[in-house]
Amino acid sequence: MLLGEFEHTIDDKSRLTLPAKFREALSGGLVITRGLDRCLHCYPEADWEQLVESRLAGLDPFSSEGRMMNRWFFASASEAKPDKQGRVLVPGTLARKAGIDREVVIVGVRDHLEIWDRAAWEQHVTEMEGSAEDVAERLATKRD
Repeated sequence: MLLGEFEHTIDDKSRLTLPAKFREALSGGLVITRGLDRCLHCYPEADWEQLVESRLAGLDPFSSEGRMMNRWFFASASEAKPDKQGRVLVPGTLARKAGIDREVVIVGVRDHLEIWDRAAWEQHVTEMEGSAEDVAERLATKRD
């Protein structure tokens, strides 16, 4: 399980050093793609395949929404394998689309990592802190 929050920097060659805690889980390869909250998602290969099979493969290709979501996740997806120092290349097009420059926060979110611009993450955390209790309450009432 991928957990935690880590501040890192993308170097001049667009490489991101993965936190040591995550390197074993990602050592076999990973997929980096656009996230839904102006961040990047980074999946271990097996978890990416699980996401594709469970959520994306069943989307109707004749539906405009199905095509849109497939394009969102697949068109910008990039396969990577960490080097010996645990670094992966973050494609410039992905970084620009997510508003990521050099200073980032890597967040473990169960089956994937999110890579955020540090300032955007801090703003997102502030927003979450103001609404997490309300969201939890709404989700709890849906379970009944």
